[in-house]
Amino acid sequence: MIRQLKQFNEFIRSYATGGSILVICIIIALLIANTGLNLPFNNLLQAHLGPYPTIGWINDGLMAIFFLLVGLEIKDEALNGELSNLRSATLPVFAAVGGMLVPALLYYLVNHNTATAQGWGIPMATDIAFVVAIINVIKSKVPLSLQVFIKALAIVDDLGAILVIALFYSAGINLTYLALAAGTFGLQLLFNKLNIRHIWVYLVTGVFLWYFIHHTGIHATVAGVLTAMAIPYKTKDNYSPLKKLIHLLENPVNFLIIPVFALANANINIAEGLKGGNAINPLSAGILLGLILGKPIGITVFSWLAVKLRLSQLAHKVKWVQVWGIGQLAGIGFTMSIFITLLSFNNAAIQNEAKLTILVASSLTAFMGYMLLKSVKNK
Repeated sequence: MIRQLKQFNEFIRSYATGGSILVICIIIALLIANTGLNLPFNNLLQAHLGPYPTIGWINDGLMAIFFLLVGLEIKDEALNGELSNLRSATLPVFAAVGGMLVPALLYYLVNHNTATAQGWGIPMATDIAFVVAIINVIKSKVPLSLQVFIKALAIVDDLGAILVIALFYSAGINLTYLALAAGTFGLQLLFNKLNIRHIWVYLVTGVFLWYFIHHTGIHATVAGVLTAMAIPYKTKDNYSPLKKLIHLLENPVNFLIIPVFALANANINIAEGLKGGNAINPLSAGILLGLILGKPIGITVFSWLAVKLRLSQLAHKVKWVQVWGIGQLAGIGFTMSIFITLLSFNNAAIQNEAKLTILVASSLTAFMGYMLLKSVKNK
């Protein structure tokens, strides 16, 4: 138990510091986008490095490493953590499902039969780096059990985002490359079966897997998750390649990859985002409703139903108002919401408008969640 608490505290510190760096990168990106630096910066992002532009390497390459870490954390939690048994896993799972379904439904209802209907996945996501950063600021006001709850919820939410991207935001399938990808993944599973402990074996084949999946039409970031699933949790000599790789990736992902993604994709030109003249349209209304209302409603209602139906139970000292506050914080969808925006729309103007709305919605829901959780007295 003490070891698990130590690991959890390390997780909190890593993501909290990463969240602070993320805020700085967003501010820098906004300054660049709204000054004379915007054009040269965009030229840099579009400059080709080999076969792909810089922005492509960031969104498809670096984010595959991000999803590798997410996949490793999901596997770790499923085998020996908050998701390792049904009783501890059910409440955050039900909460996460509600927190994905209700925002998507609200967005779809507003955008049905419009040109932006395919963006329904945008308000489903939660940016765990921001959420944990805020939790860390007010941790004296938030019971440890609630901190664990938001971590588990965010992990399930990440898994849901991965499935949504793989199933709904991928292009047509190239069967030849799909067969090559399947064979490469099968080879990784064979390495696991043979008890091969060397991490580099999985990472090298993971690069090939990324290349093949990139050419299948399925989004290449899925390669990171599949590689994570193949890496052994423990070998026969009790060594854990999975734990080792999580430790190696946490700092580069939180302090470099996510901030670089934000720097490249948060360069939102406010004037361009407002050029349409309508501050509220189906796109912006769907995102605002989904993140600000859909997230807390979905998380709270599904959690309440799970407890009432005796499928789960609320942790000791946790109040329902705090669950709503966590749901409000879960409406911070910044990194993943922008990522799904880029997959949903090819039109730069629509992308810019969506990113501006995500920024506004995430800022509002962060403030509301922070103030609510800070004001609740623990007894």
